[in-house]
Amino acid sequence: MMQNKRPLWDDRQLAGADRVYRKRALRSSYCLFSVLLFAALMCGGCQSPLPPLPNPPGPKTAVRLSPGDVIKVSYADESVPDQTQKIRRDGRVSLPLIGEVTAAGKRVIAFQHELVSRYEGQLENSEVLVTLENGSATVTVSGFANRPGRVVFDRPTTVYQAIMEAGGVSDYGSPSNIHLTRVINGEQRAETINLRPTIHGKPTKPKYVQDGDVIYISRSWF
Repeated sequence: MMQNKRPLWDDRQLAGADRVYRKRALRSSYCLFSVLLFAALMCGGCQSPLPPLPNPPGPKTAVRLSPGDVIKVSYADESVPDQTQKIRRDGRVSLPLIGEVTAAGKRVIAFQHELVSRYEGQLENSEVLVTLENGSATVTVSGFANRPGRVVFDRPTTVYQAIMEAGGVSDYGSPSNIHLTRVINGEQRAETINLRPTIHGKPTKPKYVQDGDVIYISRSWF
């Protein structure tokens, strides 16, 4: 009778040991997965910063006309009344004698010179003056901002000012890992900006935005 019970006891011991080994193996797998996940997050949050974008705008950068801008065209020839028009979504305006003209994407002075050239032969005095009556630009702030969305401005604005207009960096955002994306020559280009020194009051060179820029605030993993 004792001989029959011993194999049964040995089987139970083996089954118990097998369960212990399985639990240990499962715990090891969980630990390995956690380490790999943490490493992936660390690598994702510590990517090499993107280099600065070329030709950064400044506070005195010449303004380029954009759809939605309101311009005034004043004529030296009194036979043509002055025109105040809003640039349409297609970037064009319609002017007396010369019809449809593309204004968007051009500097004010360049557009003025173009109109003078077009009005030669059409008017006795082809001199015109183009002024920007009302111009606004739009930047999109996304990611971990307190109030992500569109920011509209009509004067030179920095990345820091645009983010502050969007409520600032949220508690989950990283002020040292901000991506500024801009369309340059038909391509989307981006750079990484660290605003932590600016937030802490250290002297820094301001980074200005331009119409159409996208600011993405990355998540902070610390």
